[in-house]
Order: sequence, then structure tokens, then C-alpha cells
Amino acid sequence: MVGAGPRPARLFRALGDPTRLQVLTHLLEGEKNVSSLVHLAETSQSRLSNHLACLRWCGFVASRREGRAIYYRVADPRVADLIALRRSLIADNAAYILSCTRL
Repeated sequence: MVGAGPRPARLFRALGDPTRLQVLTHLLEGEKNVSSLVHLAETSQSRLSNHLACLRWCGFVASRREGRAIYYRVADPRVADLIALRRSLIADNAAYILSCTRL
């Protein structure tokens, strides 16, 4: 059955973390190195590395090394569509989302 099992839930779990969403949003603006992302996400390098590893594992971002620096970029152009859809859904359903007591 299409959509059964843990895969769809894992997708949303990967995208459900605020830091990972913030990183993806910044990367949609263009490739960034780790130190830039640490600054933009206002988190430690070790925490950011864990988030980036998750995003890489899921196929959302790719990396390249340049000397000692590692640069990340969005690997799948559909990520932009997901972020835009998320914004649209939130805008259209903000009152319901904010009032939901089950989350």
C-alpha cells in the first residue's frame, strides 16, 4: 500500500524540527558554509552538524568540501515547494493550528 509504514511519518518528522526548517530556508537562498549556518540558526556547531546529517541522510541537502570548509546546498528542488506549501498551509489554517490542543 502506498503511504503505509514509517516513511511518510519520517519525512514529516525530519521536516518538523524548527532548526532543520530554518536551515533549509536559509539554504534556499544559496549555498552556505557550516559557520554561516551556525550563526544563522543560532545553535552550536555540534547540534547543527546533527541536523545537517539528518537532512543529508533524507536527501534534502548535499555538501561539498573546499579546503577545510564544508558547504551545504539544497539537493532537491522540491524542497522549495515544500517550504512554500508549508507557509501557505500555515497562513490558511493559522487559527486552527494555534488552537489545537492535541499537538
